[in-house]
Amino acid sequence: MPFKTLLTITGPDHGDGDLRLAAGLCEEIDAHLSVLVVVIAAPPSGGEYAAVVSPAWLAEREAEIETLEKRSSAISKMLSESPVSADLSSEYPEQSWTDEIIGRRARYADLTIVGPELLASGLLKDKVLAGSLFSSGKPILLVPQGARATLKPKRVLVAWDASLEASRAVREALDILSSADEVRIAMIDPIEDERHHGAEPGADVAAYLSRHGVKVAVDRLPSSGHSVADILRQHATDTGAELVVMGAYAHSRLRERIFGGVTKSMIENPGLAVLMAR
Repeated sequence: MPFKTLLTITGPDHGDGDLRLAAGLCEEIDAHLSVLVVVIAAPPSGGEYAAVVSPAWLAEREAEIETLEKRSSAISKMLSESPVSADLSSEYPEQSWTDEIIGRRARYADLTIVGPELLASGLLKDKVLAGSLFSSGKPILLVPQGARATLKPKRVLVAWDASLEASRAVREALDILSSADEVRIAMIDPIEDERHHGAEPGADVAAYLSRHGVKVAVDRLPSSGHSVADILRQHATDTGAELVVMGAYAHSRLRERIFGGVTKSMIENPGLAVLMAR
């Protein structure tokens, strides 16, 4: 299914780089742009659920609301001068509800764009990723600093581990994959049995993609003591991939936070554009 609505989220201290990036992607595929401006409300000095409300805290909240209004007004002017069809909304949520609010908004887009400014924003980045991946049912596109942003890549690398999340990512990216000149299925240390990758690892997903007109090749790669994320990034470089397609959080977020994982590593250091779905 083609992407017809792209969502991007921006904060009070961001520039317009991510907005221009998302608008450029909309122009590339003739899509509508949705912009959500988010300012996360400051909690009381005693914590988010403190009973005492101080005048200083109220003044801080008023200043934040004013900042949100100014940022929204500036973006509205920018969008009015853009050739891209667009809509604009804003939210001033409490920190504990921010990811859920972002996730609900992302349900009405086909893809959430996470550009370099958002990737460098700390708390807002975490809330956007959590909301988009766990509360929207839709994919995200990470575009780090220096990476080429395109939804019409010529070469794509698919990280395949036969998980439900990887299957969702492939399904969400079918329109991109079928238009690419080359799609490579990368499997790290594939297991040859029916509970994992099948009797011939990669054959099933390659056949599935081929029926959709995808020009596909299968790469079975040994880990040789290296992390899966490092191997994927290196293989993407070696094959000239412009985009990696992968599932997100096949393990729990808690396990990834404590022990690390492929999703966490790719978010922290994507290297190139990455489309993730869960």
